Amino acid sequence: MTRSDFGKLSALAAAVLAMLAGKLNAMRSRASGKRVNTFQLVSEPHRLPPPNGLCNLETGPETFQIVTNNNAEAAQLKGFVGKEISLKVDEVACAQEAGQMSEAVVTKWSVVTKH
Repeated sequence: MTRSDFGKLSALAAAVLAMLAGKLNAMRSRASGKRVNTFQLVSEPHRLPPPNGLCNLETGPETFQIVTNNNAEAAQLKGFVGKEISLKVDEVACAQEAGQMSEAVVTKWSVVTKH
């Protein structure tokens, strides 16, 4: 496989995960000693773009922590808790910290459809 082929595969893998659909859950967690709302999307297994790939799992991650960067994003997601939702994913990585409740973390996203 040439470097060019690898680049094409990376782009394809990123495009495959560009849409993520599943049930949205809300959980409480602690960050810097404060309780914060955390959102998690439970989906079919997905292979992440390289270099993460399967996140050391057999079929890829099924649970995705959805990071909110401000109160507006949190408010947007609160209305969909317990429902099916589709997100356009711009940035995702395997969970790295011990004790995380999700297998992967989505840091940049936007709501595409509401089921």
